[in-house]
Amino acid sequence: MTNPIYLALDFPDWRSTNQFISTYELQGIPVKVGMELFYKEGTRVIEKLKENNHPIFLDLKLHDIPTTVYRSMRNLAELEVDIVNVHALGGSEMIKRAKEGLNYRTSSHETKLIAVTILTSMDERTVHEELSLSNRLEDSVKHFAKLAEQSGADGVVCSVHEANIIKAACNASFMTVSPGIRLQASSQDDQKRIATPAFARKNGADAIVIGRSITKANDPYKAYEQAVKEWENEA
Repeated sequence: MTNPIYLALDFPDWRSTNQFISTYELQGIPVKVGMELFYKEGTRVIEKLKENNHPIFLDLKLHDIPTTVYRSMRNLAELEVDIVNVHALGGSEMIKRAKEGLNYRTSSHETKLIAVTILTSMDERTVHEELSLSNRLEDSVKHFAKLAEQSGADGVVCSVHEANIIKAACNASFMTVSPGIRLQASSQDDQKRIATPAFARKNGADAIVIGRSITKANDPYKAYEQAVKEWENEA
């Protein structure tokens, strides 16, 4: 993975997305497309981004019965994005069927399947009181990561604070993709388990997702360059 820094395209439609990318000359960088943009524009937005040679992480977090997820992944496989994800809370059979759906179509392009462990907007209190999980947060994350690996996933979405724990518990090639990344001078917003790019790499993240630190910056192009420098520990 030559550039593991995915910019979160948290825009309401393709027009505003394209305007942002064009204005700040960010063509070709890795991007994350989430539910808001994909549900508005559909597959068209993926096609447009691929025209500009963007590596794409399609962040839809599928979580449904295994058959539905399998059929959905068969359709998503046709888009030939780089990464898609599911919720590990969907269980082993769902993850296995998701992988089968991606592999159904014979193609030279490989789409990586990763599973969300615990959302970075959740903390220890939320996990215990609202999800009613008895384990400590980091133990639950490790459990879901091992479950995902055993079920055929290529990696997980996790907080940077758990990335090294997952690396120790799983195969070295098992991907750790960490959202909730902020540049050193940025605010926390609604994420609870956040970190800088430099800390993320040091703590075992293979790739990171960064949004508002760049999209809300005065100069997003320079902010993205800063993220690269912090990741490479050159800041």
